[in-house]
Amino acid sequence: MRPSMNLPLHDALVFLPWQDWAALALFVFGWIAYARFAARRARVQRTLLASTNHYRMRWMAQVTHRDQRIVDAAITQNLASSPSFWASTTILVLGGLLAVLGTHDRAVELVKDIPFAARTTVLVFDIKLLILLSVFIYAFFRFTWSMRVYSFGAILVGAAPNVDVFDAGQADRDEFIQRAGKIMGMAAESFADGLRAYYMSFAVIAWFISPVLFALATLAVLAILYRREFRSDVLAVLNA
Repeated sequence: MRPSMNLPLHDALVFLPWQDWAALALFVFGWIAYARFAARRARVQRTLLASTNHYRMRWMAQVTHRDQRIVDAAITQNLASSPSFWASTTILVLGGLLAVLGTHDRAVELVKDIPFAARTTVLVFDIKLLILLSVFIYAFFRFTWSMRVYSFGAILVGAAPNVDVFDAGQADRDEFIQRAGKIMGMAAESFADGLRAYYMSFAVIAWFISPVLFALATLAVLAILYRREFRSDVLAVLNA
């Protein structure tokens, strides 16, 4: 018998088995803990983001030494195009998930046909979809915020005084470098958060198969993220 969708929240949560709760808790705790770990570790060790932030500062320093900043404007526009693309893609993903949520009965039957897939009620399936929706909604907000922050950075580059103004001491070159560089770094950080959400979404997809696979996928994704940000070949080249 299909559970009623009008059940109180505390009753509805009973339909989620403890294995699923444990896997979901690992997912949420692992994501939050890793994000905080990466932010704190970046203060003592050059991560991928911290290394590129160093080059962003050097880029802003070069801005203060040239009057023609067409190249800088083109670079900023190119950087902003990446979060724009991912934000548009996320909208399509959200639309697809909402469509599945509207036809959950057929989706549940489809999942049941997958070998080794967990047999769940429609309500549990809807909860899993809502969690996946939440991940992509978070990604969408981070991507769109990255776009806005890049536009702020473009404004700072456009408002930068000419070289002779900096050389005459009428404008503080170091202050501009720090401010513009940090803005560009904040935009990149927001974009990285959105990409991290996409990585974590693959772990949630594994939840539709089984909670054990969900937990294993969460640990695997976190290990991949750590490898990319702290042990990648690209990071070694940037720090060389």
